[in-house]
Amino acid sequence: MMIRSKHAAALARSNLRCLATPPTRTATSLAWANGSRANGLGVPTAKRYYDLALAVRRPLSTSVQRYQSGGASPYDHIDKKHELALEREKLEAHPDEVSEASSVHGVFSEKGVEEPEKNEDMLAGVKEDLKTIKDTFALDEVPREALNLGMAGVLPYLATSLSTVYLAWDINHASITGQGFLLSGQTAEVLLQIIEPIQIGYGAVIISFLGAIHWGLEWAKYGGTVGYTRYAYGVVAPAIAWPTMLLPIEYALISQFCAFTFLYFADARAVVRGWAPAWYSTYRFVLTFVVGASIVVSLIGRGQIADKINRLPSPADRVKALRDMQISEMEEEERYRRDKIVAEDEEGDDEEEGEDEEEE
Repeated sequence: MMIRSKHAAALARSNLRCLATPPTRTATSLAWANGSRANGLGVPTAKRYYDLALAVRRPLSTSVQRYQSGGASPYDHIDKKHELALEREKLEAHPDEVSEASSVHGVFSEKGVEEPEKNEDMLAGVKEDLKTIKDTFALDEVPREALNLGMAGVLPYLATSLSTVYLAWDINHASITGQGFLLSGQTAEVLLQIIEPIQIGYGAVIISFLGAIHWGLEWAKYGGTVGYTRYAYGVVAPAIAWPTMLLPIEYALISQFCAFTFLYFADARAVVRGWAPAWYSTYRFVLTFVVGASIVVSLIGRGQIADKINRLPSPADRVKALRDMQISEMEEEERYRRDKIVAEDEEGDDEEEGEDEEEE
């Protein structure tokens, strides 16, 4: 009991000391005191310090006390007369206004508010598609130097394609009327046989160059060092391109069309992986579109005269003819060698017979 009473007495003395001694004047308390004087609150200084001391020790009760001391909110006032009038009103039924959508509230509209009728543009979808095409072919982010050189690079391919179409039309015109429009049928056919290998060879050069670009990006360490995966682009591209020169014209054009398309998707994938600039996929799409359209036009033009011209021997046919010629020459040499051996043997036999006769 003595120990407990001593602790109680010490606790009481500490509480009285805290209440009797004013708290230390801080910058916050000084600002609050100056604001109170300016507003004319007229609260004694000692009482202010006492209230602050209580607020520190009893925050919950002080907060409730401040809330109750404030003015009543106008929203807390209950109008009993108005509520009683609403209770006595009878609800009216309007079945003609009830529908499946009457209880659904629009997300971007208000219930019961008539919205003005919107003028829908019937060509909005077409305009949006045209805008997308325009933005795609704008090429604003592509460097001017790369764009100019790239477009200049596809012009020879486009020129050979248009030349194929014109020569095919001239050959058809000559077969119908007896003479061509600007060139004779035979001259147009000879020029066509010269232009088609040029188109195939130039296409192989372009495909090889598209693969070599990735070697340059790897050496420049664009997007980091990738290694053999990026080098594979430069190896596969010429491996696909150059064998097409041994194929017939139609098969060579189709093979190169597939090669251009495959390389475009590979380049687009490289852009997604960060191995190429962001504008490179759009740039490649435009160039691939021009080259692909040129190949399709060439195939259409050649298809119109497939049965009216002599088939130009392909490199594979020339290789086969060269091989057959070499085999024929080897057979001829072997036949000549055998005949020579037989002739020498016969001469030797005749000489032996002559010597025998002389001895007899």
